[in-house]
Amino acid sequence: MYKLAFFVPVEDAEAVKEAVFATGAGRIGDYEACCFQTRGTGQFRPLEGADPHIGRVGELERVEELKVELVCEDPLIREAIAALKRAHPYEEPAFDAWRLELFD
Repeated sequence: MYKLAFFVPVEDAEAVKEAVFATGAGRIGDYEACCFQTRGTGQFRPLEGADPHIGRVGELERVEELKVELVCEDPLIREAIAALKRAHPYEEPAFDAWRLELFD
């Protein structure tokens, strides 16, 4: 089992979550589309060569984003990350994936 966490602009969050959930990620027992999200402010400065979705090259940008966290079964993690990257509006979406230890 993995925990997948990603940061996404608030207005794009539902579309990105649905793309990730469509892979089967976010299932816990008899429940699907399970996640936890927190609101915060993301910050970045696009460098020369970037094609930013938001902001301008060389200028510091701050964006209201959600951090979305969900679980994902081992066989689905690569597909879930690929779906996240396809659906996300940023060139370089920020995400973390880490293996969880399961306890009975």
